[in-house]
Amino acid sequence: QANASNLKNFLSAVRLAHQGTDTGALPLSALVPAKTSEVEKPKTKMIITSRRDYPLTKNFPYSLEHLQASYCKLARIDTRVLCLKKLRKLDLSHNHIKQLPATIGDLICLQELNLHDNHLESFSGALCNSTLQKSLQFLDLSQNKIKALPIQFCQLRELVNLKLDDNELIRLPFKIGQLDHLRFLSAARNKLPFLPSDFRKLCLENLDLFGNPFEQPNPLVPNIQLKIPLTLLECAARATVNYRIPYGCHLLPSHLCEDLEVAKTCQCRSACLSSFIQITVTMNLHHVAHTVVLVDNMGGTEAPIICYFCSLDCYSQFLDRYLQSN
Repeated sequence: QANASNLKNFLSAVRLAHQGTDTGALPLSALVPAKTSEVEKPKTKMIITSRRDYPLTKNFPYSLEHLQASYCKLARIDTRVLCLKKLRKLDLSHNHIKQLPATIGDLICLQELNLHDNHLESFSGALCNSTLQKSLQFLDLSQNKIKALPIQFCQLRELVNLKLDDNELIRLPFKIGQLDHLRFLSAARNKLPFLPSDFRKLCLENLDLFGNPFEQPNPLVPNIQLKIPLTLLECAARATVNYRIPYGCHLLPSHLCEDLEVAKTCQCRSACLSSFIQITVTMNLHHVAHTVVLVDNMGGTEAPIICYFCSLDCYSQFLDRYLQSN
């Protein structure tokens, strides 16, 4: 790529030689190696910050590892971007993207995905089941219109940094405690009334939940969903989870598998499915994070978290301890 005219002369010589021209008569020039500065290196980074600069007639270099296409008014993700198999960082912030194609999961090297300030209303469960499970470490979904994340979201277990600020979230993923690599979590200015019970399992460096309409917890007003006696389905489900009996869609209907995946855990560590007692209690967020951004303007660092009990006995034991401590 350093000297087009030399290449043209060489190809002419090859054609003449192929046609039988005598070697001495071939128009060969002395071979002079190109300087390093003259050879174009594979392009690994491209930053586009306006609609005017966005390439419409030519492909993106396949060698790209970092692509930013912000403020381009994109309504969807360009299919040409989905062919960049070496991509490690993709920044599509400040666009008009409403939906994510499942083929983003084909970007097997993708470590960082920035979708800040778009028009997203959901995050596909198919993406959570893709190769992103093994590669994605940074995900920015802030300033969108997402109301809930799918059950499968917590299969993205390599996530270290997750930004969910300024959405319409009414709940966090049920099994969020499975994200054991997560260190930075921000979900400020959403519509969260409380935190899922699995939130206790997190071990964060920084947590920001400012500006959510958290409810005032009241352990003395339980939501009782107990079924006495327990149904056969409840007994079988509890045994399956408690004794870690293998199951799958080849053995059980898919809706039962999904129910088992979101089985609740009692304070006694036993499982419960649809028969339980639910309450909210106060948790100091410093129990799960080293640095906590204040939850409200009053300087609080506490938030309500859900607790489940598999029986009246378990709830009574909790109530005794609660009343004694207060």
